[in-house]
Amino acid sequence: MYSERASRLPGAVVWTNTPSGSEGGRVLPDGCMDLLWNEGRLLVAGPDTRAHLTGGPPSTWAGVRLGPGTAPALLGVPAHELRDRRVELADLWPVTGVRRLTALVDAAGDPARGLEDLALRRAAETPPPDPVLHRVVAALGAGRPVAATADELGLSARQLHRRSLTAFGYGPKTLARILRLRRALALARRGTPFAETATRTGYADQAHLSREVRELTGLPLGDLLAVRS
Repeated sequence: MYSERASRLPGAVVWTNTPSGSEGGRVLPDGCMDLLWNEGRLLVAGPDTRAHLTGGPPSTWAGVRLGPGTAPALLGVPAHELRDRRVELADLWPVTGVRRLTALVDAAGDPARGLEDLALRRAAETPPPDPVLHRVVAALGAGRPVAATADELGLSARQLHRRSLTAFGYGPKTLARILRLRRALALARRGTPFAETATRTGYADQAHLSREVRELTGLPLGDLLAVRS
C-alpha cells in the first residue's frame, strides 16, 4: 500500500510503500530526487528520464521526495551524476556517518519520520537552493518555452543548460518534457478527454501526447491510467 503526505521540509513529500504482492511497480519521471529507506538501508534515487521499474521480493520502503532542484544542495552531489540511478547513501557520504544516520532512522520507529528528520537537519546545515531554480521550474512547469525562460532569467542557453544539469540532472528541454507529462497525466486522471488534454498541455495533437507518454513511461496512456487508478 502506498501513502504520502506533505513534509515539514518545504516542497517535499514524505511517502511509504508496502507492496502487497510480488509484482513490480513503475515510478514515473517527475523531476524529483528521493532520499530512501529500505529494510535498514539508506539510498538515494536520482532523477529519472524514463519510468523506473521496481522488482525483487516485496519489502517496505519509505522516502522523502525532494522537489526539482533541491536535492543536490542537501546531498552535495550534482544531480546529473545520479541520473537514472539508485545508489547507497554510503556511496556519497562517509560510511561511518551513514551508519550513524541509519541507526537514528531505525530508532525513530517510523522510518518515514526518521528520514524526514534527517532531511530537515541536513537542510538546516546547508545553504538554500538557488532561487533561480524555483523560477526555472515554475516557468517550464507552466509551459513557457525554454528559450523564453532563459531570456526572462537573464541567462544564456548554455548557462541555463549547465545549471539545469547540476540542479535537475538533465537539460531544460528534458525537464520541460517531464513537467508537461505530469500536467497531462493530472488532467487525464481527472477524466479530461485525451484530445483535450493534449491541447491544454501544449502537445501538437493526441498522437503527440500518446508518443510522449509511451516514450517516457513505457505504456500507452490508457494502460498507464488503468495501472495507476
